[in-house]
Amino acid sequence: MKTILHPSYFGSIAEYAVIAQSEKVIFENFDNYQKQTYRNRCYIYGANGKLNLNIPIKHTKTDGKKLTKDIKIDNSFHWNKQHVKSLQIAYRTSPFFEYYEDDLLAILEKEHEFLMDLNLETNAFVQDALQIEIPTEKSSEFFLSYEDSDIIDFRNLVNAKKTPNFKFDSYVQVFDDKHGFIPNLSILDLLFMEGPNSISFLEKMNITK
Repeated sequence: MKTILHPSYFGSIAEYAVIAQSEKVIFENFDNYQKQTYRNRCYIYGANGKLNLNIPIKHTKTDGKKLTKDIKIDNSFHWNKQHVKSLQIAYRTSPFFEYYEDDLLAILEKEHEFLMDLNLETNAFVQDALQIEIPTEKSSEFFLSYEDSDIIDFRNLVNAKKTPNFKFDSYVQVFDDKHGFIPNLSILDLLFMEGPNSISFLEKMNITK
């Protein structure tokens, strides 16, 4: 199947289940930026439960609606150092963190100007880690609906406030003895815990819309 998604920051497990089961992925390139989505945040499993890693965005007093592809990151906050520290603290005891750590740090230690560039680079990292080569491209214009096309629209998965109606099987998580299983975290949570087996987990998920 051919699908369309929003590029996300180390996107959710639901997003990567869709990618893993797609023949081709189109990344939305002409949407208006919205707050409180996976465009500029991801959730990991911290010692106290679900932990939000947020990327600060540059805003101006004259900002109206802006396309996501034009959104710039505010690097004055040194957010990337905080994210690295949070990931290391949360996952240093996980089975596969050390295996992916160097490539992960290479992305986070780079100062990206545009959010879109960072998100596409994180996707390239994840696809490589999952050992999948799903063809991707960016959309050339915005369509409100894809009902009359052969493209399945999963852009709603970018909404961080809603959990999709997918069937999320459980897997062992670092702190599940304290807080139980937390579904649909960042793909990083699955990757650090399951390593090469992550792709099998994603391919078996029921992603029926």
